[in-house]
Amino acid sequence: MASPLTMASCCRLVGRTADRALLVRRPGAAASLRRGYVRPTAGNKLQFKLDERTAHSSLDLFKRDTGVIYRMLGIDPSQVQDNPERFHDWAVVLGDGCVSSGRHYWEVTVRKSQEFRVGVAEAAMSRDECVGTNSASWVYAYVQRKWFAMTAKKMAPVSLVGKPDRVGLLLDYEAGRVHLVDAQKAQVIHSMRAQFHGSVCPAFALWDGELLTHSGLEVPEGLV
Repeated sequence: MASPLTMASCCRLVGRTADRALLVRRPGAAASLRRGYVRPTAGNKLQFKLDERTAHSSLDLFKRDTGVIYRMLGIDPSQVQDNPERFHDWAVVLGDGCVSSGRHYWEVTVRKSQEFRVGVAEAAMSRDECVGTNSASWVYAYVQRKWFAMTAKKMAPVSLVGKPDRVGLLLDYEAGRVHLVDAQKAQVIHSMRAQFHGSVCPAFALWDGELLTHSGLEVPEGLV
């Protein structure tokens, strides 16, 4: 019988080192980094692209930086510009638009991927951790043909989803909620409570296949 799925087994380390603790945050790490790359977005229609400066070396951006594809070998880390914005150990990339108010909706098309995460993260989150493993990120993870809501040390199964080709994310900043949405039916599948401490950005992690983002969308009618 397969062993139960744990937070650790749902977090794959990619990059320079494999012995970092998954849930231990380096004191002061996030506060010491200046996140000047994000663009503040006004209104309730978040428009963003994926920011190459944050992308792990195993991730390639395409289609004018709206899509990301995972490369098994990736780029030689020595050939990637080293900067404090980049995720060095985890296959993560952030969107370049940030918000600190309002309700915002975007969608993600998933292709040939069996392991990925979509959600939001604070712009100042530590680059030593993966999205979903700390208190500065809130994501929905698809792994082992199952969905999970992940943040900090909490991991909850999400049922009645399957593996749709396209999903929606609804961020309600003031309400402190991140919703996973059935994009075809425009219905909320699952809601996750969040406690934001600053500006947040769309966040993505990918370990195979590719993702394509669709931003600048209106919040569908009928969503909570």
